[in-house]
Amino acid sequence: MRNGHPPRPHRPIRYLLAWLVHLYTATGLIAAAGMGVLLCESTVTTAAVRWTFVLMLVATLIDATDGTLARWVRVKDVLPGFDGRRLDDIVDFLTYTVLPLLLIWRTGLLPSGWEAVLLLPLIASAYGFSQVMAKTPDGYFLGFPSYWNVVAFYLYILPLPGWIRVALLAGLALMTFVPSLYLYPTQKGRLNQVTNVLGFAWVFLLIGVLWEFDDPPVARMLALLSLAFPIYYLAASWAVTLQVWLRAAEARREHRPVRVPRPRVNPLRGFRRFLTRRRH
Repeated sequence: MRNGHPPRPHRPIRYLLAWLVHLYTATGLIAAAGMGVLLCESTVTTAAVRWTFVLMLVATLIDATDGTLARWVRVKDVLPGFDGRRLDDIVDFLTYTVLPLLLIWRTGLLPSGWEAVLLLPLIASAYGFSQVMAKTPDGYFLGFPSYWNVVAFYLYILPLPGWIRVALLAGLALMTFVPSLYLYPTQKGRLNQVTNVLGFAWVFLLIGVLWEFDDPPVARMLALLSLAFPIYYLAASWAVTLQVWLRAAEARREHRPVRVPRPRVNPLRGFRRFLTRRRH
């Protein structure tokens, strides 16, 4: 209520647009269903893997754009009784975690007898999605943000030794529990703008990999080139994290409040709230 009066009803077009945004988010479930069908065939062919990755890319693009649409339409104001974020989390858990891990298992990417290691990212991702502070108010992910679709893609394309694949899955699962900050590209900030530009180039390289999927040498060359973006993303995220950790440690030694030069996207405020909640 505002000024003691109930809020005025929205125009029908606003309700229609809000429901269309939720429907757009839900189309990720259609992509997830397609992945499930492809991966549950008696024999997972190269063509099935290719189309599974295509659907993962489609689901990722939907996830990258539905939040912007939701903010533009202001779905929370128009449909306060429908939790679009919960719907988004359901879709994301399937398309970013469950189905990529299923692909890793069905394609036999891990050494024989080590398949149980897939439970580590599954449990870690469930923990990450369940955290209230999984996304900080300042526009960062807290802990590794369950990009298991990206992990599955590179594990399949690149000829890595089995022990490296196991180590990557276990190590990244462990990073879910470390309160480090990871860029949230759809949020505001100059660094996120740079990340988005690089991300567009990365998507085109991924499309090239999928286009040349039947030519492994070319696909691997393009995949190696595209690997520059995930490396940049991790390096930039950890640069922000280490800056915050070092300045926080210095402030504690000097017994003064933590003061960090305010970046375009300030990681400190949400991180401080997270640490305060843990202490209490």
